[in-house]
Amino acid sequence: MNAAAYKADGAQRDTVALPSELFDGTVNMPVMHQAVKAYLANQRQGNASTKTRGFVIGGNQKPWKQKGTGRARQGSTRAPQWVGGGTVFGPRPRSYAEAVPRKVRALARKSALNARARENAIIVIDSLEYDAPKTSQLAGLLRTLGLNGKKVLILTDGVKPNVYMSGRNLTDTRVLNYPDVSTFHILWSEVVVIESSALGQDLGAGSDESAGEKPHTEKGEAKAAKPAAKSKKSTRKSATKTTGRKSAAKSAPSGRSARKTTAKAPKRAAKKKGK
Repeated sequence: MNAAAYKADGAQRDTVALPSELFDGTVNMPVMHQAVKAYLANQRQGNASTKTRGFVIGGNQKPWKQKGTGRARQGSTRAPQWVGGGTVFGPRPRSYAEAVPRKVRALARKSALNARARENAIIVIDSLEYDAPKTSQLAGLLRTLGLNGKKVLILTDGVKPNVYMSGRNLTDTRVLNYPDVSTFHILWSEVVVIESSALGQDLGAGSDESAGEKPHTEKGEAKAAKPAAKSKKSTRKSATKTTGRKSAAKSAPSGRSARKTTAKAPKRAAKKKGK
């Protein structure tokens, strides 16, 4: 999958290929439903509370006697059928938290991103670096990207307080840290703007091709120099071996010369004795 890419000032760049590990086209609807339902349930505080007839003040006295009045028998004015009485089966403080397995949450988040990628609703942008919070600067960027009137989710690479404070006063705009985003926020938004470094993309290297190629050429030259040095060493070793063999051949007498010397030895000894 590919996504549109822009510079930090809103200038358009070439499309960028999204990471295949995350954007593989998987969209699991039941898992996304489970994750969103759990997220909304976990936002509930569960503080609602009512009093039963045993906790309502008053009602200790019987309203009237049991018999002889013609009315229905009553034992307390705090009974549920009385105004101001207790509540039957009312809400009590409780926890609405729902636990979702980690792998299920990861699959739901992945499915939500793939759903936005299918709609071409993902934009990759250069790193956003603000020296100070400036709402007009971020609003101008969204205006340049043509995102006015849309629900925009901006995902930064790490926690960036200046970017967060620049967007918290904009309606329908949320700024979150990329690892902290949930399935609910992705599905809430209409367009997702992601910093390139959060996805492992380096858009800055693509703008200067010569700068990116220099390290590779130097590495290639270094690799080419290594085999040349090895070849020189091998030639030196072979040369030393050949010279050693020649010197050994010179020092060691051949077979014929050895035989001649052994044959001449007794003749020389006889001549010495005759003298």
